[in-house]
Amino acid sequence: MYRTAFLLLAAATPLAANAQTAPAPQAGAAAPAAGAATAAAPTVGATVVDTQGNTVGTIASTDGTNAVVDTGTVKAAVPLSSFGTGAKGPTLAMTKAELEAAAGQGAAQAAAQFQSQLTTGATVYGAGGTSVGTIKAVEGEFVTLTTPKGDARLPKGSFGPGPQGVTIGMTAAQLDAAMAGK
Repeated sequence: MYRTAFLLLAAATPLAANAQTAPAPQAGAAAPAAGAATAAAPTVGATVVDTQGNTVGTIASTDGTNAVVDTGTVKAAVPLSSFGTGAKGPTLAMTKAELEAAAGQGAAQAAAQFQSQLTTGATVYGAGGTSVGTIKAVEGEFVTLTTPKGDARLPKGSFGPGPQGVTIGMTAAQLDAAMAGK
Protein backbone atom coordinates (compact mmCIF):
# COMPACT_ATOMS: atom_id res chain seq x y z
CA MET A 1 0.00 0.00 0.00
CA TYR A 2 1.22 3.47 -0.80
CA ARG A 3 1.41 6.44 1.50
CA THR A 4 0.30 9.47 -0.42
CA ALA A 5 1.68 12.85 0.47
CA PHE A 6 1.59 16.16 -1.23
CA LEU A 7 4.97 17.75 -1.23
CA LEU A 8 5.63 21.26 -2.30
CA LEU A 9 9.28 21.76 -3.02
CA ALA A 10 10.64 25.24 -2.82
CA ALA A 11 11.14 26.80 -6.20
CA ALA A 12 14.50 27.84 -4.76
CA THR A 13 15.87 24.39 -5.61
CA PRO A 14 17.07 25.21 -9.10
CA LEU A 15 18.22 22.33 -11.18
CA ALA A 16 19.92 24.26 -13.94
CA ALA A 17 23.29 24.07 -12.20
CA ASN A 18 22.93 20.36 -11.46
CA ALA A 19 21.12 18.93 -14.47
CA GLN A 20 21.69 18.88 -18.17
CA THR A 21 19.24 21.23 -19.78
CA ALA A 22 18.11 22.01 -23.27
CA PRO A 23 20.64 23.84 -25.43
CA ALA A 24 20.71 27.62 -25.28
CA PRO A 25 18.45 29.37 -27.77
CA GLN A 26 20.02 30.27 -31.09
CA ALA A 27 21.03 33.85 -31.75
CA GLY A 28 18.02 35.94 -32.61
CA ALA A 29 15.60 33.53 -30.91
CA ALA A 30 13.28 35.05 -28.36
CA ALA A 31 14.33 34.36 -24.79
CA PRO A 32 11.74 32.83 -22.48
CA ALA A 33 9.96 35.24 -20.16
CA ALA A 34 11.47 35.63 -16.71
CA GLY A 35 10.32 32.81 -14.45
CA ALA A 36 8.99 30.76 -17.35
CA ALA A 37 9.78 27.06 -17.31
CA THR A 38 12.28 26.09 -19.97
CA ALA A 39 12.10 22.33 -19.47
CA ALA A 40 9.38 20.26 -21.10
CA ALA A 41 6.68 19.22 -18.63
CA PRO A 42 7.11 15.64 -17.36
CA THR A 43 4.64 13.20 -18.89
CA VAL A 44 2.73 10.37 -17.21
CA GLY A 45 4.83 7.21 -17.16
CA ALA A 46 8.17 9.02 -17.51
CA THR A 47 11.00 7.85 -15.26
CA VAL A 48 12.29 10.56 -12.92
CA VAL A 49 15.99 10.54 -12.03
CA ASP A 50 18.11 12.47 -9.56
CA THR A 51 21.02 14.65 -10.65
CA GLN A 52 23.33 11.61 -10.54
CA GLY A 53 21.07 9.68 -12.93
CA ASN A 54 19.65 7.31 -10.29
CA THR A 55 15.96 6.46 -10.55
CA VAL A 56 13.69 8.36 -8.15
CA GLY A 57 10.35 7.05 -9.46
CA THR A 58 7.84 7.49 -12.25
CA ILE A 59 5.29 10.18 -13.04
CA ALA A 60 1.92 8.77 -11.94
CA SER A 61 -0.13 11.83 -12.92
CA THR A 62 0.10 15.54 -13.61
CA ASP A 63 -2.39 18.37 -13.38
CA GLY A 64 -0.44 21.04 -15.22
CA THR A 65 0.92 22.50 -11.97
CA ASN A 66 2.24 19.45 -10.13
CA ALA A 67 3.38 15.97 -11.09
CA VAL A 68 2.81 13.04 -8.74
CA VAL A 69 6.03 11.04 -8.47
CA ASP A 70 5.52 7.38 -7.48
CA THR A 71 8.66 6.00 -5.84
CA GLY A 72 7.16 2.59 -5.17
CA THR A 73 6.82 3.53 -1.49
CA VAL A 74 5.19 6.97 -1.59
CA LYS A 75 3.41 9.19 -4.06
CA ALA A 76 4.39 12.83 -3.75
CA ALA A 77 3.08 15.85 -5.65
CA VAL A 78 6.02 17.91 -6.87
CA PRO A 79 5.66 21.30 -8.61
CA LEU A 80 6.53 21.09 -12.30
CA SER A 81 8.92 24.00 -11.75
CA SER A 82 11.08 21.67 -9.61
CA PHE A 83 11.91 19.40 -12.55
CA GLY A 84 14.84 19.79 -14.89
CA THR A 85 15.52 17.85 -18.05
CA GLY A 86 18.50 15.53 -18.25
CA ALA A 87 19.80 12.93 -20.67
CA LYS A 88 17.55 10.31 -19.02
CA GLY A 89 14.44 12.51 -18.83
CA PRO A 90 12.82 14.48 -15.98
CA THR A 91 15.33 15.25 -13.22
CA LEU A 92 14.92 16.24 -9.58
CA ALA A 93 17.55 17.68 -7.27
CA MET A 94 16.51 15.06 -4.68
CA THR A 95 17.35 11.40 -4.34
CA LYS A 96 14.64 8.79 -3.96
CA ALA A 97 15.41 8.57 -0.20
CA GLU A 98 15.23 12.37 0.19
CA LEU A 99 11.89 12.55 -1.64
CA GLU A 100 10.45 9.71 0.46
CA ALA A 101 11.65 11.36 3.69
CA ALA A 102 10.19 14.72 2.67
CA ALA A 103 6.89 13.10 1.67
CA GLY A 104 6.72 11.25 5.00
CA GLN A 105 7.36 14.48 6.86
CA GLY A 106 4.63 16.21 4.83
CA ALA A 107 2.17 13.40 5.57
CA ALA A 108 2.96 13.62 9.29
CA GLN A 109 2.38 17.38 9.24
CA ALA A 110 -0.94 16.94 7.42
CA ALA A 111 -2.04 14.28 9.94
CA ALA A 112 -1.10 16.52 12.87
CA GLN A 113 -2.97 19.44 11.31
CA PHE A 114 -6.09 17.29 10.84
CA GLN A 115 -5.91 15.95 14.40
CA SER A 116 -5.93 19.56 15.63
CA GLN A 117 -9.29 20.04 13.84
CA LEU A 118 -10.93 17.21 15.82
CA THR A 119 -12.06 19.49 18.63
CA THR A 120 -15.22 19.99 20.64
CA GLY A 121 -17.67 22.16 18.72
CA ALA A 122 -16.17 21.54 15.28
CA THR A 123 -18.72 21.06 12.51
CA VAL A 124 -18.57 17.72 10.72
CA TYR A 125 -19.58 17.50 7.06
CA GLY A 126 -20.98 14.48 5.25
CA ALA A 127 -20.05 12.99 1.90
CA GLY A 128 -22.45 15.39 0.17
CA GLY A 129 -20.81 18.44 1.75
CA THR A 130 -23.67 19.21 4.13
CA SER A 131 -23.30 19.48 7.89
CA VAL A 132 -24.13 16.22 9.72
CA GLY A 133 -23.43 17.44 13.23
CA THR A 134 -20.84 18.79 15.64
CA ILE A 135 -18.17 17.15 17.74
CA LYS A 136 -19.35 16.81 21.32
CA ALA A 137 -16.24 15.09 22.71
CA VAL A 138 -12.94 13.54 21.68
CA GLU A 139 -11.85 10.73 24.00
CA GLY A 140 -8.91 8.49 23.15
CA GLU A 141 -9.61 6.86 19.82
CA PHE A 142 -13.28 7.86 19.73
CA VAL A 143 -15.24 10.96 18.76
CA THR A 144 -18.78 11.64 19.97
CA LEU A 145 -20.75 13.35 17.23
CA THR A 146 -23.97 15.20 18.05
CA THR A 147 -26.52 15.01 15.22
CA PRO A 148 -30.19 16.06 14.99
CA LYS A 149 -31.03 12.37 15.68
CA GLY A 150 -28.83 12.07 18.78
CA ASP A 151 -25.21 11.28 19.63
CA ALA A 152 -23.02 8.77 17.85
CA ARG A 153 -19.70 7.51 19.24
CA LEU A 154 -17.42 6.76 16.30
CA PRO A 155 -13.76 5.77 15.87
CA LYS A 156 -11.42 8.66 14.96
CA GLY A 157 -10.61 6.77 11.76
CA SER A 158 -14.17 7.49 10.57
CA PHE A 159 -13.23 11.14 10.15
CA GLY A 160 -10.96 12.76 7.62
CA PRO A 161 -10.01 16.10 6.14
CA GLY A 162 -12.36 17.58 3.58
CA PRO A 163 -12.74 20.78 1.61
CA GLN A 164 -14.83 22.38 4.36
CA GLY A 165 -13.04 20.85 7.35
CA VAL A 166 -13.73 17.63 9.23
CA THR A 167 -15.59 15.14 7.04
CA ILE A 168 -17.17 11.72 7.50
CA GLY A 169 -17.53 9.38 4.54
CA MET A 170 -21.32 9.15 4.57
CA THR A 171 -24.31 11.40 4.07
CA ALA A 172 -26.55 12.57 6.91
CA ALA A 173 -29.18 10.01 5.82
CA GLN A 174 -26.62 7.18 5.85
CA LEU A 175 -25.41 8.24 9.31
CA ASP A 176 -29.01 8.40 10.59
CA ALA A 177 -29.65 4.88 9.23
CA ALA A 178 -26.49 3.56 10.86
CA MET A 179 -27.47 5.15 14.17
CA ALA A 180 -30.92 3.54 13.90
CA GLY A 181 -29.32 0.14 13.25
CA LYS A 182 -30.65 -0.15 9.71
